[in-house]
Amino acid sequence: MLAHTPYDGQSKPFSVALKLLDLADWIEVDGRLASDLEEKAALFSADAANVFGAEADTVAAQAEVLDLVARHLSERFPDVYTPVIDQEDRLRAMLVTPPRAADGRQPPVRGVVLVDPAEAPLWTAAKLVQEDLVLMRRGETGWRIAAAALAFPSSWRLADKFGRDMATIHQTVPGFPGRMAEIVGRIFDNLKVDQPVWRLNWSIYADPKLHHSEPHERGRHWEGADDKLAAAAFIRVERQTLRRLPVSGDILFTIRIFVDPFGALLEHPDGRQLAARLRQQLLELNQDQLDYKGLDAERDKVAAALQRIAEAG
Repeated sequence: MLAHTPYDGQSKPFSVALKLLDLADWIEVDGRLASDLEEKAALFSADAANVFGAEADTVAAQAEVLDLVARHLSERFPDVYTPVIDQEDRLRAMLVTPPRAADGRQPPVRGVVLVDPAEAPLWTAAKLVQEDLVLMRRGETGWRIAAAALAFPSSWRLADKFGRDMATIHQTVPGFPGRMAEIVGRIFDNLKVDQPVWRLNWSIYADPKLHHSEPHERGRHWEGADDKLAAAAFIRVERQTLRRLPVSGDILFTIRIFVDPFGALLEHPDGRQLAARLRQQLLELNQDQLDYKGLDAERDKVAAALQRIAEAG
């Protein structure tokens, strides 16, 4: 638990805070691999239009993503991903042996066919990893979502954002319109193939679900007394990476979701300090930022729960 802690004070909420990414750390794999992939498949089966979308002329770029992802996984995680190569040395499929789950259970090995004319390459790539994969392409009005495999959104829907440029996608993000939009646009324009970047952000939700397509404005509410909130609140961390594709020039945006209960702070060696810093960042959010994070109505209750964790003996 607590694989990433963007609330530790090293960066502020609603800031770009990009760092250079070591490509060896591009994709992360943990004991939730099997369950996350199962949930992805179920979401795609139930509502494909809200999980996957692609412009017709992105097939080559999607295939480029699939090749990069498959080769990275087989090299970086050879105990988990076993490539199946034909006699002509072409990568045809991948055997996935997930790590043991937290309960010690060993999930079954699954096979993913990598060369399937009936399946979009980006969706095939998404079936291998816990990350969501979003292909960004430069157009006349800026960078837009041209293809995406999005199973685990954080309060947005692919149907509402697909094909739209960065300014439109982020128009409701406090502080983004204007200067920050210009900065992000320049970052995308100048991103180099050999210099990928990454960033983190945090939210607080009332459940551990990975898929949250409801809008931010709906807010989040916890039932019960304040002293029980710590058992009902969850820290949701997004780990995002940006990588320019060497052939197409498009940019692949990956989003990995980590969800930890507030109680995990009590089990972490620095948990009490982290709880205090998370509380401080929460209390420093302005009204627009609180509304965007869906925490306006419950800010004081959440802050009180974090205070109790910070002061726990």
